[in-house]
Amino acid sequence: MATVLIVDDDETLCYSLSRVITAKGHLAVTAKTLTEGLDKARQASFDAVFLDVRLPDGNGLEAISELEQMPSSPEVIIMTGLGDPDGAELAMINGAWDYLEKTSSTREISLTLARALQYREEKKSAAASAPVVSLVREGIIGSSPGIKGCLDLVARSAVSDANILITGETGTGKELFARAVHENSARKKGPFVIVDCASIPETLVESLLFGHNKGAFTGAERARTGLIVEAHGGTLFLDEVGELPMALQKAFLRVLQERTVRPLGSRHEVESHFRLVAATNRNLEAMVDEGTFRKDLLYRIQSFTMELPALRDRTSDVKEIAAYHIHRFCDRYGMDYKGVSADFYGTLEAHAWPGNVRELVNILDQALISARHESTLFPKHLPPRLRARVARARLGSAPRDDESPQNGYSLDEMPTLQDYRDAVSREAEKRYLDDLMRVTAGNVKKACDLAGLSKSRLYALLKQHGLK
Repeated sequence: MATVLIVDDDETLCYSLSRVITAKGHLAVTAKTLTEGLDKARQASFDAVFLDVRLPDGNGLEAISELEQMPSSPEVIIMTGLGDPDGAELAMINGAWDYLEKTSSTREISLTLARALQYREEKKSAAASAPVVSLVREGIIGSSPGIKGCLDLVARSAVSDANILITGETGTGKELFARAVHENSARKKGPFVIVDCASIPETLVESLLFGHNKGAFTGAERARTGLIVEAHGGTLFLDEVGELPMALQKAFLRVLQERTVRPLGSRHEVESHFRLVAATNRNLEAMVDEGTFRKDLLYRIQSFTMELPALRDRTSDVKEIAAYHIHRFCDRYGMDYKGVSADFYGTLEAHAWPGNVRELVNILDQALISARHESTLFPKHLPPRLRARVARARLGSAPRDDESPQNGYSLDEMPTLQDYRDAVSREAEKRYLDDLMRVTAGNVKKACDLAGLSKSRLYALLKQHGLK
């Protein structure tokens, strides 16, 4: 017998669903608000949850990840309004098991529940019989739900050779996760070859990837093995794959299909069996719509997709990340280990971290240098611009992009130009999205047309900025 939670403010629907569930020999529990539903899910174990989208105190879609992280980790079935494809799509993006229209028949409801429960039992059985494996996660620090989900994808992808696309903002650790995929796979004894598509001049990309024979072009004084061939037997990591020139994308697609490379100036193909891991901070779906990225290549590289969370969305990890890198820097500089004041960590956790983990690591490096001869780290050791920004945020007076000069920064508060641009662009993006949804009255199709965004990208941005 399974235990099923129904979260919906429609008493008639709750009654109907309860009857369907109990008729199948299961126990049904109801809640009329999101708060009540989450409280009950924390206090008891549930196998499945029927969850309404529009509840009196919130959006059910925003609770999916919280339900999944609870000890019982129930399968979530979203209840959507009649003819609501946007709600159905958003349910899938947020990780729901399935979705049903509220007008669904008793048979459809019973079948969906039965399949969800069957999947749950098979998942439990597979987990119980699987050998315990210690995941190699060097440099990946944190235990937040977002990081745990990404590590779960690393573990699942490690047993296959499927191509992986890692997405996320700059500084979220895409290369670390690419290495984790490699180190946990059967190819771990092979090479891990990095190609930074953003830093290679367009005129040299083809030669560096495919290699060339002596005399293949002016300046080719000796033969060179391409990076694709060097990755034979291992993993090829294409960082910033969105920067790969359009002219080269077709050739690389053929390499993925045939697993052979023809060096420039050669008549012969060279085999290279590698596992591809690609990464980008760009919206490749939007690039496909713009005609700057090939649709067939996108389909080929995203057999698995892993979206890394921004640091501001996992602030519970900040203290652990900071402690790890403080010890690492002390070792590097030959310092005694530093004590850390609580308000030092508090200041770090209050910052928005537009540069994500990479920015945090750089700030910690500066703090250790500042406190070189002192035994304890205090907020005073952090850069003034960071402390000023945190102070402004706490006082509710974070700078806006439309502030007049007389309301600007003091000398100690003055941020770098890049930090200012990042802060302004985030605030401007949020305001734009807020206005976009207001003027379109929440019509997703109209909003996508106006903004030039795909649905999935729009949903991701709305979620990122906490907009409904």
